[in-house]
Amino acid sequence: MADTRNEGKGEKRPAGAREPMPAIEVVEPVGKRVLIRKDEDKKITKGGVHLPDKIEIPTLTGRVVAVSAEIARNEDYPIQQYDRVLFNPKHAIPVDFEGDNRLFVVPIEDVVAVFRKS
Repeated sequence: MADTRNEGKGEKRPAGAREPMPAIEVVEPVGKRVLIRKDEDKKITKGGVHLPDKIEIPTLTGRVVAVSAEIARNEDYPIQQYDRVLFNPKHAIPVDFEGDNRLFVVPIEDVVAVFRKS
């Protein structure tokens, strides 16, 4: 039995062949920037008080998702993918890439600390 899915399209594909997978879109920071996934805002205080949905304690921490090639080559910046960092959000650029929009492109100058286990 012949595959008729592509009839009239000028493209022949063997029967049972799968459609090509769509390309995965990635965000790669350029210049002296990193891509950070911001940690979720806290809904419970340290004292255990549950906050209403409209009130959250803003966090300035997150995980590095990607570093630019310039940062990766520069040994003056001890930051790598998956590092947990503290950052100043003043110059952070939100990336409208996911529904929850927790991705930010951040200048390396605004990364103020890297959390390390000793």
